[in-house]
Amino acid sequence: MTIYYQPQKNIDKKKWDHCIDTSSNGLVYAYSFYLDRMSKNWDALILDDYNIVMPLTWNKKYSIHYLYQPFFCPQLGIFGNKINAEIVRSFLEYIPSKFKYWDFYLNRNNLFTLKDFPFYERSNYVMSLKESFELLSGKYSKSHLRNINKSFKQGNIVKKDIPISEIIELATEQTKSFSPITKTDYRNFSALLEMINQKGMAQTYGVYSKQDQLLASCAWIFSHNRAYYILVGNHPAGRTSGASHLLIDQFIKEHAGEDLLLDFEGSNVRSLAFFYKSFGATLEKYPGIKLNKLPSIAKLFRK
Repeated sequence: MTIYYQPQKNIDKKKWDHCIDTSSNGLVYAYSFYLDRMSKNWDALILDDYNIVMPLTWNKKYSIHYLYQPFFCPQLGIFGNKINAEIVRSFLEYIPSKFKYWDFYLNRNNLFTLKDFPFYERSNYVMSLKESFELLSGKYSKSHLRNINKSFKQGNIVKKDIPISEIIELATEQTKSFSPITKTDYRNFSALLEMINQKGMAQTYGVYSKQDQLLASCAWIFSHNRAYYILVGNHPAGRTSGASHLLIDQFIKEHAGEDLLLDFEGSNVRSLAFFYKSFGATLEKYPGIKLNKLPSIAKLFRK
């Protein structure tokens, strides 16, 4: 088994994306075009001829190189086929020593108990849409059904292919008081979504009131038989009208019976986890890791 470190400029993007395409645990966040747009810098660890790969998303602070998790990239880590604990351990051991601080998330197929690498668990919620809509909606909680009916009776309607700029505006307004996501991050993600949309891998949804006010919105990204519920924005007026409930219900209704996994992208936040579970979603755990090899400067990296 030969693992080697490759700077971004030397990565064969065609081979890289083929590996992500054919990986049993492939995710849209690991494609080169996604990383190019959303990571400040990224290099890679590669096994043999791109059989298994691991992006190393990094930045530098006070001349210290560190590994971090880019925004809008909930899971990264090691991608390929037949990944086991030994492979995960080997890749982590090959991370160059210049990266003195680690704070990143891996993916669902990387979750093992490793003696030298103390993982902690993070939560995602997913929902298979293979069944009929009748069976899928039968798993909704009573409160979710009430909210969907309330939203419908209020005259709210779902529109597709709404401008990405409207979703960005709503998401920014919703999170500006507490989110560390910057305007630059949103601009980068907006450009990424436009590109993904041109590839036929994305669709935008919005719920509008009778007065044509945008109450809830999101972008859906499609990859690896997953539909990622991403860039979610909710207007305060929509929280009491069941707008988000209606949006997700409409998506499920349109895609029921397909070999598709609805990926809610989280969450460790209890209220959001409850919201997703109440649609019938199930828990999917994945690992995170933090390592600080420079204890004296640990405070520099506190978020």
